[in-house]
Amino acid sequence: MTLRFLTAGESHGPQLTVIIDGVPAGLPLTAEQLAVDLARRQGGYGRGGRMKIERDAARIVSGVRGARTLGSPITLEVQNRDWENWQAVMRVEAEGVKRKPITRVRPGHADLAGMLKYGLDDARDVLERASARETAARVAAGGVAKQLLAQFEISVRSYTRAIGGVEAALPRTIRWAAVERSPVRCPDDDASRAMVAAIDGARAAGDTLGGVFTVIAEGVPPGLGSYRQWDTRLDGLLAQAIVSIPACKAVSLGNGAEAPGLPGSREHDTPVYRRGRGFTHPTNRAGGLEGGISNGEAIVVHGMMKPIATLRRPLDSVDVKTRRAVRAHYERSDVCVVPAAGVIGEAMVALTLASVLLDKFGGDSMRELSRNLSAYKRALPR
Repeated sequence: MTLRFLTAGESHGPQLTVIIDGVPAGLPLTAEQLAVDLARRQGGYGRGGRMKIERDAARIVSGVRGARTLGSPITLEVQNRDWENWQAVMRVEAEGVKRKPITRVRPGHADLAGMLKYGLDDARDVLERASARETAARVAAGGVAKQLLAQFEISVRSYTRAIGGVEAALPRTIRWAAVERSPVRCPDDDASRAMVAAIDGARAAGDTLGGVFTVIAEGVPPGLGSYRQWDTRLDGLLAQAIVSIPACKAVSLGNGAEAPGLPGSREHDTPVYRRGRGFTHPTNRAGGLEGGISNGEAIVVHGMMKPIATLRRPLDSVDVKTRRAVRAHYERSDVCVVPAAGVIGEAMVALTLASVLLDKFGGDSMRELSRNLSAYKRALPR
């Protein structure tokens, strides 16, 4: 892939780090631009105590000079303020490290699977990296991808479609400013209030809630991705990107979740040609993706989140040391993360789209990339 990124860091370590490689030279980029989505990720009704501690911001430490990218790898750092309280537990050096092994594994987490995989006797060594705290680094990286896409009038936004049993009735046109004003990032005011009430009920019961977020990318040109090989299909790349988000257990593209129950006559988008606009579709049930390729319509991706697996009233489990049945370990947690997961979904969709955009149009500089994309668009039938 042309655009790559790697994250590093533990949930309660000193910081998260992300290196992004492949961003062309000349992209305007500042830490202030990245701070917007990092703040949005921390919001949303139902978040836990950790979000009251952190004040996420990305420090740019390489790849940028004078607020413009250099074409070299970009390094971003997100400090963990909670590190102050965990220095002894998460100490790198052997001398002075404080160990209190967690052996009562939590159902639905990576605890047991990770301990078995790596031969560990302490779930702390698993949960620190498996934690969704890592997604703060992804959101920082996604902010860079969003800035690149915005140069070509491609926007990536999200909203909450469902929480628990409450599903939004979607308006014909989504008012994005209203989505951001909603405590659960939902475009339906009535559903928003019902979602808040459902979260309150789950909190009172010591329980958690999942739901569905939707990411919409508009302005995406046709022709991104390919049916050439399985790993070049854009729908497959987007599906992997979304399901890689912790607690996201399923993905639907466009009308994908409903499609199995419909006849073909009601599912497929019929193409039309309109002078001045070119080829288009009156409907978008495919979610902007056909044959693994973007077709020029808005790309629509739904992520299905399971309820958070750490419950204030812990579930039954086992102690891996004694092999006895126990109550699971409790680690400070959220009640519902669906509104924040939408922001993470935006980052993953933006990173995926930026990568396939660069794959197709290339360019070591923004000027070259812009020239290549403009020439392609001019050649499309109008």
